[in-house]
Amino acid sequence: MLSAEIIAIGSELLTPRFQDSNSLYLTEQLNGIGIAVMMKSIVGDDENFLEDAVRHSLARTPVLITIGGLGPTEDDITRKIVARVLQRQLVLNGEILAKLQRRFKARGVEMPANNARQALVLTGSDILENNHGTAPGLWITAEKNHVILLPGPPSELKPMFEASCMPRLRDLAGGIALVQCMFRTAGLPESMLDARIAPIYTKYQNPETTILAKPGQVEVRLTARGKNREEAERLLKELADQIEHELNDFIFARSEQTLEEVVGMYLVMKGATISTAESCTGGMIAERLTDVPGSSRYFRSGLVCYSNESKMELAGIPPLLLEMQGAVSAEVARGLAEAIRVRAGTTIGVAVTGIAGPTGGSTEKPVGTVHIAVATPTGTEHRQFLFPGDRDKIRWQASQAALDMVRRELMKI
Repeated sequence: MLSAEIIAIGSELLTPRFQDSNSLYLTEQLNGIGIAVMMKSIVGDDENFLEDAVRHSLARTPVLITIGGLGPTEDDITRKIVARVLQRQLVLNGEILAKLQRRFKARGVEMPANNARQALVLTGSDILENNHGTAPGLWITAEKNHVILLPGPPSELKPMFEASCMPRLRDLAGGIALVQCMFRTAGLPESMLDARIAPIYTKYQNPETTILAKPGQVEVRLTARGKNREEAERLLKELADQIEHELNDFIFARSEQTLEEVVGMYLVMKGATISTAESCTGGMIAERLTDVPGSSRYFRSGLVCYSNESKMELAGIPPLLLEMQGAVSAEVARGLAEAIRVRAGTTIGVAVTGIAGPTGGSTEKPVGTVHIAVATPTGTEHRQFLFPGDRDKIRWQASQAALDMVRRELMKI
């Protein structure tokens, strides 16, 4: 299978204010024609670091795509460095120069002298026309390597890549097909999930399995390669079916769907409604549910009862219960879920109470202790959790666990 590497160039990409979205786009396009991206890197405007990155890439990967560094300024060094590594001359292309001059003349301004740098091309390279900017791209074939130089602005890179690169890359890939699928899971930590499915996926080199852990969620991504799409899909299905059987109801989505979208789908399918009573999550569950378009069909009411007084006044929790068990307890979580369900007149009531930190914990109830209850017409389910992480992570994981409990209860209705 043909593989590729991407180098994004520009010191600005190494600051917190800029993101390299071009690499994500290129990876998606390359994967779609059966080319695997083996490595992506970001290199600042430094000749030594860039030269090192290009040399290492050419030694291990047949296709190298560089992004950026083709402009007219001193820090635009991509052409120069690639020419040095490939031992090619940089020559001025009169046709490109004339086009640049016409472009500036059409704007009624004289072309700055440094823009002439954009007319420099490596000997033996193919010029990739840029109809949306001044910097042309280049395609250089050097023995077993193909080096593609693309401009940095997405508005220039994307049309150039689709028009001038994709057809050639598709031919180079030789018709190899690459297909992917994903399982999103909740309720299983990464280590436990891997222990369950590793005996399955380690038997396969193709498809490849990638596990990605996020707070309250673990994703399993499968990538299969084949001589054609039918073969790739057959290989993918063989492994995917086994993993799906093993993980079963821990899987909440087989796509990019969020947990709140899946819960909303179940609520619509079951003709059910929901209300929330939240303490430590501060309305996060209600926010996530109502962030889904069409949620007015099933979401009725959300109550944030942060203090003990509000739990008593708004949800009717008995003062003695709070005094005896404490606000962070199974009894209070159950009481909140049942109270909001009755008061809002909904099929389901979900409640969360806990200690998000960083203070407020104790030996008996450390930071991260969370009680979640889901009340339905058939009874009330409760679970106690101890979530790791800082305040934000604890609150997010609590909202994720609550939505997953709702999902599981809806599957029973």
